[in-house]
Amino acid sequence: MSESASLTPEQTALRAVAREVANDVYAPLADEWDATRTLFPDAEIKRLAELGFLGICLPEEYGGSDAPLMDALIVIEELAKVCRPAAFEVFEANVGPVRVLQFYGTPAQCEAIIPKVVSGQTSVGIGISEPDAGSGATDMRTSARLDGDEYVINGTKRWISGGGHAGNYLLYCRLNDSPGSKAIGAILVSADTPGLSFGAPEKLMGFRGIASADLIFEDARVPKENLVISAGGFKKLFGVFSIERMGNATMSLALGQAALEKTIAYTQEREQFGRPIYEFQNVQQSVADMAIDVEAARLLIKRAALTAGNGLPDTYEVSLAKVYSNEMAKRVTDMAMQLHGGNGYTEEYGIERLHRDSHGWAIAGGTPAMQRIRIASEIYGKTINQRSS
Repeated sequence: MSESASLTPEQTALRAVAREVANDVYAPLADEWDATRTLFPDAEIKRLAELGFLGICLPEEYGGSDAPLMDALIVIEELAKVCRPAAFEVFEANVGPVRVLQFYGTPAQCEAIIPKVVSGQTSVGIGISEPDAGSGATDMRTSARLDGDEYVINGTKRWISGGGHAGNYLLYCRLNDSPGSKAIGAILVSADTPGLSFGAPEKLMGFRGIASADLIFEDARVPKENLVISAGGFKKLFGVFSIERMGNATMSLALGQAALEKTIAYTQEREQFGRPIYEFQNVQQSVADMAIDVEAARLLIKRAALTAGNGLPDTYEVSLAKVYSNEMAKRVTDMAMQLHGGNGYTEEYGIERLHRDSHGWAIAGGTPAMQRIRIASEIYGKTINQRSS
């Protein structure tokens, strides 16, 4: 395994620091946080900020490092192998909706939010999905009506990672009565906005330690200066969302890598019939398949990240990476569970936690089924309507 191959010396050093933090700080805590559904502590967010992890890809003028996307993915992977809630904070800061502000926000919006993200003082969640609009995002009903100098927002957003915990939300909403995506834009909404409330915390199969709750808008008013993307800018929004999907694919990569590493160690220690089980051909073939899967996912992610550099990645390459990585994580963690036998089904070895989280990352950010439709659209060179005529 050559995970550091082709990395620059600086990236190799960055990976080493992230791995040390993951193993020394978060490995002793991750199991307990998962079992108790403990949200990632504010003190630890400050630690990540002080390490510079929350500003890796953000502009230098706002306190960030302005490094390539690949650098953030390196840190996300190392933290996510051990503690997904820690990785999620780096994820939100470097590949989340704050990047929409970086590319399309006004100078005032950037100055108000980005430095606080870099320093760990705030975070930005994203509000896309609704109770009746998931994969079909353009079916969203949440609306923002301009009333004088304010937008009046009504509607409900569902499956919001960071919901009830983030300091701000980039809200995708309908800004007029035009059909489909033509009416959709985005508004920045502070968590303390009157008229915004939050649903009960979700109790999910995985994603434990990562807040998730509905956003409920009832005549919530925000200044018109909070408009980030005007109506008809849906394509811009999802262009930047490709960066988030890269983070998503990297989360899945981390789960597969962690499962592979645990399995390699276990199969050398576990003995049956008088010898270590790695000496059995079936185990060797299974571990080899796991390694092939992980390395293929890594290469797809790396290609898309290198294409992006400091800008936006190619959407076709991103979709390929996300589909493969999401499904790889489910396959590899499942095989790890099988090779651990009964031990893999217990909480003690951490395999079941990897497997639970693998399903969450396959759903988040656009399911593999929807990514395949996007891939086909790129192949045929046109948008393929999925709605009944």
